[in-house]
Amino acid sequence: MVDLSKLLALPLILLQFVIHSQQSTYKQLHDALQLKNVSSLEIPIGGFEEDTVIEESSDPSKSSSTEWWVNSGGGFVTIGGIGKTFHGDSPAGSKWQTAYERTNPTDTDNGLHPQNIFRLVRTGSWANPTQQVYFRINKDNLSDSVQRNDSNGILFFNRYLDGENLYYAGIRVDGSIVVKKKLNGLYYTLGLTQYYLGTYDREKNPNLLPKNTWIGIMSEVYSRENIVLINVYVDPNATGQWELVLEAQDNGGQGELLLEPGNAGIRTDFMDIEFTGYSITEKK
Repeated sequence: MVDLSKLLALPLILLQFVIHSQQSTYKQLHDALQLKNVSSLEIPIGGFEEDTVIEESSDPSKSSSTEWWVNSGGGFVTIGGIGKTFHGDSPAGSKWQTAYERTNPTDTDNGLHPQNIFRLVRTGSWANPTQQVYFRINKDNLSDSVQRNDSNGILFFNRYLDGENLYYAGIRVDGSIVVKKKLNGLYYTLGLTQYYLGTYDREKNPNLLPKNTWIGIMSEVYSRENIVLINVYVDPNATGQWELVLEAQDNGGQGELLLEPGNAGIRTDFMDIEFTGYSITEKK
């Protein structure tokens, strides 16, 4: 039985989603919106101000948001300045469970976890973007998919022309900080350094990143004399103190440079995760 007092307390747009969408039961959505106290931290809460659900769509023009496009993962819930992937199992027979069971059952556990392949694109044209966000991993989804491996993580999109051509920068589940280029569908590692200590093991130690803890990640991308420079910073304790961890560059030695402005955004793999404090600025 649904508690009507809790149901009526939800913002209108989320109430409409609960009533009309087949994606989630009331309990699943309500649980996903339970926000732990972050006011005691130094992190800037925000970046996802509108209380809404952005459902996955096939094209940015079809997104319900003017700033965000959910390219994969079913949807993105935002409330009170915090954004979340879908959490837990999608109900059997629901919209996105059915869709992913049909199109990609292997990576999504027969459609139960569309969030395993979450891709959130920040629309706009960004030539030299600096992006930052604080994330909190709530749960790993230990899928049988061979795509669940040490290269998974929380990664920024930079100069995103399409899914086959962009720069990645972020943190991996094996505890390393990474910068990669994806050019015509092929990956090239531009920089990699260990940050969190430990030994990754797919079965015994599948994620070295702390759970239920806010961690900041920031990347900056800019060009200088036909070289693309990409720096990655970490704020491990969410104190507002950023540590430069990795400096990488693309000099064209591994395929052509990506010099054109593009979209930005965030990618995550095989986890239930939430975000706050997202910002993007253009480096002068």
